[in-house]
Amino acid sequence: MTSILSIRNLTKTFGEQQVLRGVSLDVAPAEIKVIMGSSGCGKSTLLRCINRLVDPTSGSVFLNGQDVTLPSTDVRWLRQQIGFVFQQFALFRHLTALDNVTLALLKLRRMSRQEAVQKAMHELEKFDMADHAGKFPSELSGGQKQRVAIARVLAMDPKVLLMDEPTSALDPVKSREVSHLLTGLNQEGVTIICVTHDLTLASSLSERITFIHEGLIHAQDSVQALATRTDDPIIHRFFGQDQGVA
Repeated sequence: MTSILSIRNLTKTFGEQQVLRGVSLDVAPAEIKVIMGSSGCGKSTLLRCINRLVDPTSGSVFLNGQDVTLPSTDVRWLRQQIGFVFQQFALFRHLTALDNVTLALLKLRRMSRQEAVQKAMHELEKFDMADHAGKFPSELSGGQKQRVAIARVLAMDPKVLLMDEPTSALDPVKSREVSHLLTGLNQEGVTIICVTHDLTLASSLSERITFIHEGLIHAQDSVQALATRTDDPIIHRFFGQDQGVA
């Protein structure tokens, strides 16, 4: 199957620190790709390079065969194609949930106010957030902020959804809700790349995990298979039974 997203030999250096050291990865349409690794391994930087929140030092990212790392790429267009849900949601505190979702529709899609509100409410309704449309982020729970952040991205109809630690601010019950939410989106055909430390979430989303260590892909396998490996101390430290894999 042709990949919707292809990453080729991607590197990223900050000063003298090389965070990504040549990552190559393919993502199929309507796939959930789960990326795991210890803090500082480069997984969040990889997401940021994919939609050009930071520019890679070298290498390429292809979206449907188009190299989107070229200087000629319209970055605003790219970020409509590849949506990003940030770890801390990044909602505008001075805007209501509805206005957070309509903002990009008005500014980037140039929709009329009526069209933008209709589209935004449709997305909020999908996540049971329509009744909270008039609330500000400070009035929402962590799980509700998460849903607004996802609705804001999906309102732009992206081809790929990037998720950075989607359960880091949530309790176990809300974490399970996120798992069901992402699985449902995937069943609707949304392609998802999810960075997470949550082994339970990772297991529920994908049969195959991409494990990054020190800026390189170190292993790709199921959580269960990785959790039972004892021949590799790097894998054993991260996925070992002391992690409590269910």
